[in-house]
Amino acid sequence: MIAPSLFAQARKPQVKSRKKFRSMTDSHRNYEYHESVLLAEVVALLVPAPGRILVDATLGGGGHSAALLAAGAKVIGLDQDPEALAFAAARLADAGENFRTVRSNFASVGAALDTLGVGQIDGALLDLGVSSHQLDTPERGFSFMREGPLDMRMDPGALVSAADLVNTMSGDQLERIFRSFGEEPAARKIAARLVRDRMVQPFATTKQLADAVETVVPRRGRSHPATRIFQALRIAVNRELDVLAEGLTAFAQRLAPGGRFAVITFHSLEDRIVKQFFKARTVEFLDRPEWPEPRPNSDFMFKAITGKPVVARDSEQRANPRARSAKLRVVERISHER
Repeated sequence: MIAPSLFAQARKPQVKSRKKFRSMTDSHRNYEYHESVLLAEVVALLVPAPGRILVDATLGGGGHSAALLAAGAKVIGLDQDPEALAFAAARLADAGENFRTVRSNFASVGAALDTLGVGQIDGALLDLGVSSHQLDTPERGFSFMREGPLDMRMDPGALVSAADLVNTMSGDQLERIFRSFGEEPAARKIAARLVRDRMVQPFATTKQLADAVETVVPRRGRSHPATRIFQALRIAVNRELDVLAEGLTAFAQRLAPGGRFAVITFHSLEDRIVKQFFKARTVEFLDRPEWPEPRPNSDFMFKAITGKPVVARDSEQRANPRARSAKLRVVERISHER
């Protein structure tokens, strides 16, 4: 059990408060900011309990945090979006000193914990991707479903927006982004079209971009042809894959022995990074054909809790379509003496 200075005198939630937290997790009707995916699975696998300090590193609307608090854990919520922090803080105000928030990208978890006087933690959750609130708020520019400024910054204070990339990058640079981050087969044609169109009028709105992409890739089926392009730009604007790699390393360094690390991914690019990171650190010995015998793996620090990724049940996928692509992977920090 970890007992840093921040929580030394923290009061436990009253029974009344715990019931309130449970009611928050039972339904999202009154908290439509974001519907947390794989909620029951996260709680079961992170094993929250009184005295345990957990970090909800992508706080969003606070759904996962509410469930972890209801089990008696102390929770630190991180988010770079001030709207998310304000919403979750109001929603979970009854938790008192058992719940703290820091405006921070999760890759900077070390600095965030240091500001709170926290050393090691007993568990952490990364729920990657965009929140429902961000997608449903046209002003944030994440979705082409409603017209808004071409923005896509998770941190509204960040300097570079999606419009900046689309209007200033070369055709080759845009093609690389669309191909690498969106796995878009028509990346070259789309990039060339955007370069031509912006010479007449710079791109300023989500609708402008979606319409331009649709002139190159006609709509077929249910998916809009701009879906991959929007994903690619969002990843590039927010440096999502670089931040993920940095964050995985940062959290591994702050987990106490026995602490668990859970990550929910929503597309193959980020899931591949998580899978490879965990795999490289859950193998005790390495072997190569040219070696006379296996050698100890210097990166060995985890044991796998989930063999295959956990996916949402059919009932959750029907109720929340966003859950269809969710994959949950969990590892546990081994003892240093092992």
